[in-house]
Amino acid sequence: MPLDQIGRTLASFYDNLVSEGMPEHLAALVRRVRQTEADEAAQENSTVAPAAETHPRVALVVEDDREIRALAETLLEETELDVVGCDSAEAALAVLQARGGDVALVFADIRLAGQMDGLQLARAVATLWPRARLVVTSGHDLPRPELPREAVFIAKPWRPLDVLVEAERAAAEPAPPVL
Repeated sequence: MPLDQIGRTLASFYDNLVSEGMPEHLAALVRRVRQTEADEAAQENSTVAPAAETHPRVALVVEDDREIRALAETLLEETELDVVGCDSAEAALAVLQARGGDVALVFADIRLAGQMDGLQLARAVATLWPRARLVVTSGHDLPRPELPREAVFIAKPWRPLDVLVEAERAAAEPAPPVL
């Protein structure tokens, strides 16, 4: 897919999210991602791209409860994915901004410390990093949350096998092409 088409698609998502009342800190992230892509496209057009480096695929665990995060991280370390843990959506967005193309799985709790919750994070990931597999979890007695179409919901306490199956699906999908 040409970069200009990707940019137009992201712009339309951005416009839709802004009209839905996206928090300003998330809107700022969208603007930075769009600018980074534009800068990369300009650089690609002006220079010959170096040989592609292979980066390990990443499982991103977003959970503010330290013990549950450690449990999920330990479980996911049994997969072929590198594991990165974050205690807030904001920290996860920083990782995604730096390594978004490498992230194969985002495993996030709904209730998180910080300004954003896991549902807002899931919407941002679905929009800005659509190749990442989304798994959202919660242990609170909530009605089934309204998730992005691509997301999977696993209620707490989750079974390790369910998490590993989602990680395997994420790892089995091909890595995005290096542009």
